[in-house]
Amino acid sequence: MPWTEQLGIDLGTVNVLVYVRGRGIVLQEPSVVAQHVDTGEVVAVGEEARAMMGRAPETIQVRRPLRDGVIADYRVTREMLMHFIKRARGRQLIRLLKPHVIVTVPFGVTQVESRAVRQAALEAGASKAYLIPEPLAGAIGAGLPIHTPGGHMIVDLGGGTGEAAVLSVYGVVTSAAVRVGGVRMDEAIAAYVRRKYNLMLGLPSAEEAKIRIGAAMPLEEPMSMEVQGRDQVTGLPRSVKITTDDIVESLEEPITTMINMIKSVLERTPPELSSDIIDRGMTMIGGSSLLRNLDQLLTQETGVPVYVADAPMACVAVGAGKAHALLPYLHRTLSGM
Repeated sequence: MPWTEQLGIDLGTVNVLVYVRGRGIVLQEPSVVAQHVDTGEVVAVGEEARAMMGRAPETIQVRRPLRDGVIADYRVTREMLMHFIKRARGRQLIRLLKPHVIVTVPFGVTQVESRAVRQAALEAGASKAYLIPEPLAGAIGAGLPIHTPGGHMIVDLGGGTGEAAVLSVYGVVTSAAVRVGGVRMDEAIAAYVRRKYNLMLGLPSAEEAKIRIGAAMPLEEPMSMEVQGRDQVTGLPRSVKITTDDIVESLEEPITTMINMIKSVLERTPPELSSDIIDRGMTMIGGSSLLRNLDQLLTQETGVPVYVADAPMACVAVGAGKAHALLPYLHRTLSGM
């Protein structure tokens, strides 16, 4: 039987990462598509499309085809996936063989949503497509020994959703998810700046502020930066200086939602597994886990040690790629087999 490439795809609301077994992460691009308004033709994908956000003419619509971790526009998602799979595979002769693909989905998605993701992957060029819950893929990518009969807790804070799950013996014991992630944080920052400074701020600028000076708790030495936007009163361009304390205050609501989700999972965890989690702590993955002091805040609020995984943004894609070798053990968890 000829060798077939095996891909793991983290199909996120904000970013798409592709892992090729034997090569590692080969692609990380924003999940953004630019298309012509009249014809629907896709004119740019990924980083090229993201650069157009807020800057494109009226004839070009720039948007994210996924919302809260699930497909919002099927056709555009399929074209985006096709573009990324082609780029990830390169110009090798092996491209004559269609790859086997494992795509991540939020835990608890509906059958209709799952079917849409799997069908999009098949139409994008996969010969076989499986789905794996993001917490399970993230735990595999983070190197947690989930094959053992012990409790392992993963907290996946991505762009569109936040998920927490307790895993044991390749399965999810209990979990919870909220449709709050990095995008909701950016929106909260933009809304705060609008209220406090009367400045209309674009989401890319809000995201930049979150990354550069953001934190979940006040810092000993707060940072500051200037942001540019449009004055709500005069309608003219204006810049203001915002600080880390501004970001902390603006993120209070979305972070509280995430904390409550994590607490709900801990409350529903069987006692035997709870003792394992207290001993081992919980592992945090996803892009939003990089927010300064978030691990300290979660430890403070839950009483359980929280650790940020190495390369937290890549864990889900790496786990999806490594899951190919674990298919015999994951048959009860994966769909599409």
